[in-house]
Amino acid sequence: MAVSRQVTPRRAVFLDKDGTLIENVPYNIDVERIRFTAGAEQAVPRLAGAGFAIAIVSNQPGVARGMFDEAAVAEVGRALADKLAKLGVGLAGFYYCPHDPTGAVERYRRTCGCRKPAPGLLERAARELDVDLTSSWLIGDILDDIEAGRRAGCRTILVDVGSETEWRMSRERLPHHVVGDLEEAAELILALDRMDEPAARAARIERASV
Repeated sequence: MAVSRQVTPRRAVFLDKDGTLIENVPYNIDVERIRFTAGAEQAVPRLAGAGFAIAIVSNQPGVARGMFDEAAVAEVGRALADKLAKLGVGLAGFYYCPHDPTGAVERYRRTCGCRKPAPGLLERAARELDVDLTSSWLIGDILDDIEAGRRAGCRTILVDVGSETEWRMSRERLPHHVVGDLEEAAELILALDRMDEPAARAARIERASV
């Protein structure tokens, strides 16, 4: 006899780092210069409190360009985890791509599947964190972020703060939603989550009963 049990797949909010979660200081690895963007300190705890795993996905081409090494990027990741912990948020994962096909460091000079707009960072995070990508969100400030999220199967939000300058549009680069800051993004996600929850709960119970 089948036993009914509710199974809730893990959901995540994937955050681009520079320009989305923290102020965009190009190629910055000085942890003392890290500042959250407007609304981030309010938004991220609310998303975590609603049950979303919080993960960062970031291109770090400065490694391939010889500007800093992976140890410096890892230190930034630890600093971000510490800053989020002070807000009561556990960072589920910090994922970055060190590659650049035009980079100066041969080890990192290549085309890869993890540099956004490729979806590799999100797919790796989903495997390691046991995340359902179709129930997850990607929030970024440029269309390469959006394309990576869409290709991974996430819903996407563009935080339009002026970071995108090329606006090369295609279906894969069309955000599901556009907002002004991270707090507005959180409000949107949580509002849609409240609308989706009755149907999602019924679907989970039905799957668990089979």
